[in-house]
Amino acid sequence: MTVSPPSLDDQRLRGALRGDVVEPGDPDYDEARRVYNGMIDRRPALVVRAVDAGDAVATVDFARERGLPLAVRGGSHSVAGYGTCDDGVVLDLGRMRGIRVDPEERTARAQGGCTWADLNHATHAFGLATTGGVVSTTGIGGLTTGGGMGHLARRCGLACDNLLSVDVVTADGSFVTCTEERNADLLWALRGGGGNFGVVTSFAYRLHPIADILGGPTFFPLDGEVIRRYREMIGGADERLGALLVVGLGPPLPFLPERWHGRPLCGVVTCWSGPEDRDDEIRGRLAGLGPVLGQLLDRMPYPAINTLFDELLPAGLFHYWKGTFSRGLPDGAVDAYVEYGASTPSMESATVVFPLDGAVQRVGPRDTAFAYRDVDFATALSPTLATRDDCEAQKDWVRAFHSALLPHSAEGAYVNFMDGDDQDRVRANYHGNYDRLVELKRRYDPGNLFRFNHNITP
Repeated sequence: MTVSPPSLDDQRLRGALRGDVVEPGDPDYDEARRVYNGMIDRRPALVVRAVDAGDAVATVDFARERGLPLAVRGGSHSVAGYGTCDDGVVLDLGRMRGIRVDPEERTARAQGGCTWADLNHATHAFGLATTGGVVSTTGIGGLTTGGGMGHLARRCGLACDNLLSVDVVTADGSFVTCTEERNADLLWALRGGGGNFGVVTSFAYRLHPIADILGGPTFFPLDGEVIRRYREMIGGADERLGALLVVGLGPPLPFLPERWHGRPLCGVVTCWSGPEDRDDEIRGRLAGLGPVLGQLLDRMPYPAINTLFDELLPAGLFHYWKGTFSRGLPDGAVDAYVEYGASTPSMESATVVFPLDGAVQRVGPRDTAFAYRDVDFATALSPTLATRDDCEAQKDWVRAFHSALLPHSAEGAYVNFMDGDDQDRVRANYHGNYDRLVELKRRYDPGNLFRFNHNITP
């Protein structure tokens, strides 16, 4: 198909939109093309700032008919930069942020441009919540369609497990509603299959009665024994206990002694959504992990726990990611956390370990496109630096760290922890569901219009 680049006087697309179009040369072009990860610097021919599903349909039709690359952007947090492209069309959903909560049914419907901050704020007003990202500026779309880990996963399952229905624009421009009764195969694919199948313009979620939680970080020396005790604590813990393990450098926080600022340590970010009368028990379990260097653990609204990393990780930093799944937390993996954690390259860099037991494992491996229901932990590795050159210089660190974890890991990993050079892992990442996903890709996107993702080739 011949690509015919759009021109400034092309009125067809503009006439079909309520939103606006930004092109090279426009005063706000550089802002419109910018994404979260500073490593990504691409120059699309058009950025469409959609305001409704009709704009999404018009943009998909325009890109398909012109033979143009099409990237879809929600919160723009894709570390691989899949929310933008060179010389193509970016469909930016960032203005589509409407939310409706039904407190009686305990559901919420949110448009595709919402962030987790938006959704958490709206649902908290009714004392409700669902599993979402641990950085509040993350978009709901990419996180949910990739699976969706978060503080509530052990109690409530993944974000995709709480996805009840979607409205989606497919590659032929059709607007399709997917539920368990209608277009269930496409809903299945969107519960973990990533952005391969269309533009999701709205998501409906199951909510849970969670308002305030006991939350915050507890810091310990970087020691394998602390991590092994953490492993044992999680293995037998009440599912209402969310506890992320973090390995990195001590942040300059007032409750952490200054001598630990910038030094390697490990921490547990707690989210206890159980009753307040057990808070002291939770504090005691944390104290039993090892010498506590600093702690800020208190009752807080659930949305607050998802903002703890926001100030440390603003848009524009330079990221490169790798990830693994593991069954248990083998001693070899613990040793790698300690060895490579000791040379963590910056305050913003971190190794984060997410527990995936409890409610996550009560969903079958074929029930959603997210297939890894027999693993216990997901690890995210990320050197995050202030300049491009610094980040490039640390890629060998994270690659060596990743290689050290592989003998103790499952074959695949979480698609949202994959960088742009991980396309060779797509089959492994979708595990036993890959062939079914290929069949659905051939049905819904045979021309691979939606290819800016961890791509399932039709």
